[in-house]
Amino acid sequence: MQHRALGDSPIEVSAIGLGSWLTYSGGVAREQTEACTRAAFDAGITFFDTANVYGRGTAERAWGEILADYPRGSYVLATKAYFAMSATDRGLSREQVHKQLDASLRRLNTDYVDLFQCHRYDESTPLEETMEALTEIVAQGKARAIGFSEWPVERIRQSLAIPGVRRFVSSQPQYSALHRDPEAEVIPLCAANGISQVVWSPLAQGVLTGKYRPGERPPQDTRAGSRDMGRFIGQFLQRATLERVQRFVAVAEAAGHTPSQLALAWVLREPNVASAIIGASRPEQVRENAAAAEIALGADTVAAIDEALAPPQTSLF
Repeated sequence: MQHRALGDSPIEVSAIGLGSWLTYSGGVAREQTEACTRAAFDAGITFFDTANVYGRGTAERAWGEILADYPRGSYVLATKAYFAMSATDRGLSREQVHKQLDASLRRLNTDYVDLFQCHRYDESTPLEETMEALTEIVAQGKARAIGFSEWPVERIRQSLAIPGVRRFVSSQPQYSALHRDPEAEVIPLCAANGISQVVWSPLAQGVLTGKYRPGERPPQDTRAGSRDMGRFIGQFLQRATLERVQRFVAVAEAAGHTPSQLALAWVLREPNVASAIIGASRPEQVRENAAAAEIALGADTVAAIDEALAPPQTSLF
C-alpha cells in the first residue's frame, strides 16, 4: 500500500483510507464492521476516518473496540466535530471543540487522534476562537494535526492569515470523477499552502462501480437500495448520469481494471490528494479498492475517462 504525506505534517496516510460514515454508524452489522476493518489492515490500509456524529457516536465506539487490538502507532485515526450531538451541543466554539474531542477520545478508547477535523464551517463562532481552540488541543497532545471538511474557500484563506495559530494540514472535500468542484479553487489554494486532500465519496457513493443501471431499480443489497444508507445518493442516480457511468465502465474493462479501481486511481492521480476514503460493507470490497493504490493511469486512459463522463453539450440553437 502506497503512503503519502499529509500536508506539511509529519503524518503519512495510506493512499486508500477506510471511512465509517453510512456503514459503521449503523448501516451494517457490527460483525461486518469488524470484518472490513481487519481486511483493511490486511490490505495495508492504515488511515481510518470517522466523526462524532456518525450514528451519534456509534461508529467511534465500534472502532474504539476493534482498533484496541492493534498497536496505537500502527494506524492513523481521524475524527470530526461540528454537527449537532444534542439540542445544545453543536458547532466549533472553544467549549464545543474541547468537549466534543474529549467525548470522541473516550468512545475511541485512545488518548489522542492523529487528525481532528472541523466537519463544516461554523458561521456562529468567530473563526479566531475556533482556530485558537484547535491550537490548544494540539498543544495538549489530544490531536497531532488539524483539518477541515467542505469549508468555503474564503474561510480557508482567512484561517491561513490568522497569526499564532496551528495551521491546517488537510481538507476533506467530496471529490470524484463525477464531482470535480474542488479542482476549481480548493485544490489550488490548498496545494499552495501545505494542505492535502483526504477525499470523501471518491466512488460517488458507489455509483462509479457501475452497479446502478439506467432504467433499473437499485439492487436491494446496495446503498441506493437501503433506507438507512441511500438518502444522499439521489444526486447521482439520474438516467443521464448512469448512462455516462456505463461508458466509464467500458473504459475500465478496456484498461483491465474494475470500475471501482479505475475511479479511485483517477482520484489518486491528483498530486494534492493524500488519501481517498472508501466506504465498505464487505471485506472483498476493501481488498478490491485497496489495489487501486498501485494503479498508475496513462494520459490516454485519463482522456478516455473524461470523455466517457463528460456531460452532454447543450445546444444554444
